[in-house]
Amino acid sequence: MDIDIIKLTEEKMVKTLENLDHRFLTVRAGRANPSSLDGIMADYYGTPTPLKQLATISVPEARQLLIKPFDKNCLGAIERAIFESNLGFTPNNDGETIRIIIPVLTEDRRKELTKQVRAMAEDAKVSIRNIRHDANEDIQKQEISEDEQKNLQNQVQDLVNKYNKTIEDKTKEKEEELMTV
Repeated sequence: MDIDIIKLTEEKMVKTLENLDHRFLTVRAGRANPSSLDGIMADYYGTPTPLKQLATISVPEARQLLIKPFDKNCLGAIERAIFESNLGFTPNNDGETIRIIIPVLTEDRRKELTKQVRAMAEDAKVSIRNIRHDANEDIQKQEISEDEQKNLQNQVQDLVNKYNKTIEDKTKEKEEELMTV
């Protein structure tokens, strides 16, 4: 039973890291990345629909995204959704496709994105701490000796340290990516 608590705790921490990786992908670093449009929902016949389900998104050049809708009637809705998403993109509609030119990042914008990355990392650390708290509560509920409880809590703390270090490394890597011109 006690091994199950450790396994479950580690699985939750791995999911937290996967979520952080996904959130880091949405922070653009001056290069075109189709995943930067993942969170955008366009109004398609009255239903909010993910952009990926309405169009193909490709990268014809290093700093350009090309969005080709499956249904040309939703072109305006896609353009509006991108514009309203506050990602800093200006969509150019040519009647059949939408082109997005990714602007070069200014120093101020890079610093702002770095702050966002740090906030995302802090959210992940808070999540890890909450997972530790839940695991420690589960350990307290176990009918085992105090020594075994301490041993399990130490194993959980080792996991917390390991995943916090990984979060720090990923954050530093993303910050370096953002700050390189």
